Amino acid sequence: MTTQTANSWLDPAPIERALANPAPNDAARVREVLAKARELKGLGMDDVAALASVTDPTLTEEMFATARQVKEDIYGHRIVFFAPLYISNFCANECTYCAFRKSNEGLQRHALSQEQIAEETEVLVKQGHKRVLMVAGEHYPGGMRYLLDSIATIYSVKKDNGEIRRINVNVAPLDVDDFRLLKEAGIGTYQLFQETYDRKAYAEVHLRGKKSDFDWRVSVMDRAMTAGIDDVGLGVLFGLADWRFEMLSLMQHIAHLEEVFGVGCHTISVPRMEPAHGSTVAEAPPHPVVDEDFKKIVAILRMAVPYTGMIMSTRETAEMRRETYLLGVSQISAGSRTNPGGYADEAKHDASQFQLGDHRSLEEVVAELASLGYMPSFCTACYRLGRTGKDFMDLAKPGLIKQKCGPNSVGTFLEYLIDYASEETRQVGEKVIRDEMTQMGMKEQDISERIMNAINKGKRDVFC
Repeated sequence: MTTQTANSWLDPAPIERALANPAPNDAARVREVLAKARELKGLGMDDVAALASVTDPTLTEEMFATARQVKEDIYGHRIVFFAPLYISNFCANECTYCAFRKSNEGLQRHALSQEQIAEETEVLVKQGHKRVLMVAGEHYPGGMRYLLDSIATIYSVKKDNGEIRRINVNVAPLDVDDFRLLKEAGIGTYQLFQETYDRKAYAEVHLRGKKSDFDWRVSVMDRAMTAGIDDVGLGVLFGLADWRFEMLSLMQHIAHLEEVFGVGCHTISVPRMEPAHGSTVAEAPPHPVVDEDFKKIVAILRMAVPYTGMIMSTRETAEMRRETYLLGVSQISAGSRTNPGGYADEAKHDASQFQLGDHRSLEEVVAELASLGYMPSFCTACYRLGRTGKDFMDLAKPGLIKQKCGPNSVGTFLEYLIDYASEETRQVGEKVIRDEMTQMGMKEQDISERIMNAINKGKRDVFC
């Protein structure tokens, strides 16, 4: 069993120095950083610190405009959909902000059987989802075998033209050998949040259980990538410590992965702490992040790591999600439930991990995105063609991934419109597809036409 936990790369000293001398609203310095961001090569720690200090409204708007440009240059107008699929809320940890914590006796516990997992998956498939994020607390029956069986079950569900084509996984840190088993099971991205990179803050809210070991958790991506999982997703639970410190720590983590493995993270998630059943900490976060700062987080991260997918969950309200689409978000969940069995039985809210801010259905969110001119995408092509890790980044960093994403997003959206959408949504969606086609190069238009012709003739899962 390989259990590496080295993390000498995490060093708060330079972060604290960068934050101690922010030179707020230095217009010349901020604009120098924004010009650097437009080169799509990312930003360094001092650059991020400079942007994090901005409070001037004019400079803030310039920062937001640059983030919009960077996102469009890399990803275009597309936004990818997924749904979380919680299979168990049993947990052996004592995390004071989480409803799943072991001591929370008021929470109804569920570990879904394989039959129930199949039922949950079928509900999602019938809505039109093509990718899920499988989530479990850190204590599930059957151990690793339960996770592997659950992945196989999700992939096995077929309903009419629908199926789940990619399973991303958010489960507790594993050793290298178990990560190899996840890789062999055919997962896409392994996702895990550090919650906070501040050791003191971490210790104050993670009281007992395996998760209380800061070093075991912060070194998890090293073990995952050593095992061959080359797409990993980082994240912070904003609200536990100073958001500026968390962002700069994320930069250290990404730089470490790039140095050791040749590729950084595939996605970054930016959850803010939301109220959770039985948690006073979640009701009053130690370091609450106001809306304006939250938007800065999204924009700065988009510029700092322009090639990385930015995930916005349904923790946030519809209004906040709408605002962050403009600032760099490229992946979103929709129609989400954060409790095991919540899709098949919507009454099980007493088993949820936290409260949601956006309760709209998948189709409602799809229709809104299309009406705003975005291209909803259900694409899973890169994972299934082996365009992961360094191969993906070699296309993403110079902005070439749009040449693949454009035709594939059009194809998967057309599938959704034909198989699942109402007539009203279909009309709005078809207009977005026509508009998107006019912005493509001739080669991408030709590929898109071939994909759409095949789909209109009844074929499914056509991609390049």
